[in-house]
Amino acid sequence: MIERQIDIATKDGATTTFIVHPDRGGPHPIILFFMDAPAIREELRDMARRFASGGYYVMLPNLYYRSGVMEIWPMPADPEAPERKRMFELMESLSIPKVMDDADALLAFAEKDAAADSDRVGAVGYCMSGQYAVSLAVRYPDVVKAAASIYGVRLITEASDSPHLAGARTKAELYFACAERDHWMPMEMIPALEKGLAASGANAEVEIYPGVDHGFAFPQRPIYDKAAAERHWERLMSLFRRNLG
Repeated sequence: MIERQIDIATKDGATTTFIVHPDRGGPHPIILFFMDAPAIREELRDMARRFASGGYYVMLPNLYYRSGVMEIWPMPADPEAPERKRMFELMESLSIPKVMDDADALLAFAEKDAAADSDRVGAVGYCMSGQYAVSLAVRYPDVVKAAASIYGVRLITEASDSPHLAGARTKAELYFACAERDHWMPMEMIPALEKGLAASGANAEVEIYPGVDHGFAFPQRPIYDKAAAERHWERLMSLFRRNLG
């Protein structure tokens, strides 16, 4: 494996980005891996390495660079802790347009890297970033072949760029993994997600992971569920193999 962490210039500054890919057999299809709300940490770098082991050029950008923040983990368990309040402030500082501007810069960088195949792109986002992975498929309908939201939030909004309407603007295969116990995306919202995707003509699957909580795929979380996490890995790797090769 080849890995590096570099600053990539964007419209609003520069995002520190972890890049990892195999050292042989390139150019490799690109996977943009969008972080969750607790920001960049070794746990996410290890997940990026696992994606890369499947033959992909993986980019994990710091989305909080505009606020001068990169790593805020570990997070106190107390929901009223100042650190948690700060995390939510950082999360609220982002938007689909801002993150798509960042994605433009990331893909422009990858296009100049001989190790990356910029004609085959996939995306995955966890928690706050499920919406960004799906939005990338809309922004680049000709090159983004697959996108996945893992216990994503804000998938159904009143805005025209709501992820549940993405099928009208992308042919990418979309995958939504939903935890049965999720305060941010409760079960009663799933039918609306499915209905919106179907109505927009999306090539999409919505899968409910029974008996698990939001965050189940992160091995450093108390609510980590190994069986569910491994299922999500199988689903993602199959999704990317089908569509990216």
